[in-house]
Amino acid sequence: MEVLGAIEAGGTKFVCAVSDDDLNIIEKVSFSTTDPEDTLQRIFDFFDGYEDLKSIGIGSFGPIDVNKNSIKYGYITSTPKQKWIDFDFLGMMKKHYNIPIGWTTDVNAACLGEYELGSAKENNSCIYLTIGTGIGGGAIVNGKFIEGFGHPEMGHILIKPDPKDNFEGVCPYHGNCLEGLAAGPSIEKRYGTKAQNLSSDHKIWGIVAYYLAQALVNYTLVLRPEKIILGGGVMNQPHMLDLVKEEFERLLSNYVEIPNIGAYIVTPSLENDAGVTGGLILAQQSL
Repeated sequence: MEVLGAIEAGGTKFVCAVSDDDLNIIEKVSFSTTDPEDTLQRIFDFFDGYEDLKSIGIGSFGPIDVNKNSIKYGYITSTPKQKWIDFDFLGMMKKHYNIPIGWTTDVNAACLGEYELGSAKENNSCIYLTIGTGIGGGAIVNGKFIEGFGHPEMGHILIKPDPKDNFEGVCPYHGNCLEGLAAGPSIEKRYGTKAQNLSSDHKIWGIVAYYLAQALVNYTLVLRPEKIILGGGVMNQPHMLDLVKEEFERLLSNYVEIPNIGAYIVTPSLENDAGVTGGLILAQQSL
């Protein structure tokens, strides 16, 4: 049976999957992200078991080069993961597999999954933002990713600090960008413990919600998406979604009319399978 393949290449772990043409997952594996050589071998070991593999879709951590006119198209570029800097991920995959391979960011892949089969399947446009170890975002309008000379870096927009928060941020490039102030590591750096260990009434959640709401207001005013989907480990805190919506409404101040805030800012209905589902759709589209 011919199968489609997907790789959700995260900075912490990789997920590989194969499906039939209807995107029903046949097999899925995950393993820790180590060095490129070891990680590629794990990928090859999985997909080599499927002789009728006809295409693969890759959603990769980054930054990556998505400009097809660039000499580094298909590379992971200036990542904090030292061994992966300037790594020709797509090129190495194409050396091993002579089949169509789709290439995009991990958040774009998750965005595609939610756009086609998840929370935004009834919409013409959406933004997907993941808030976890880092913060990244993807946007789709009329079925196409928004990209220019590169992919969006939604996690690195500059944020106005909360007066109650004197934290300088963990981003080595910007300090008080969204990722520097609101990603999981920023919470851990403030308090010396993982975010999930803090109580639901801890003051940090209101601060993080304020930062995320600032970003969502900016995305809303610039792109006017029909849906904003928030994923990632920080959003696994059950109280976070309502806090973000409250701050968003306060900051937007009715400047743009959004009739149903509950349906506008949501979590991914595909949950942890958004990225790998998007990868399978990307594989299908690459044929």
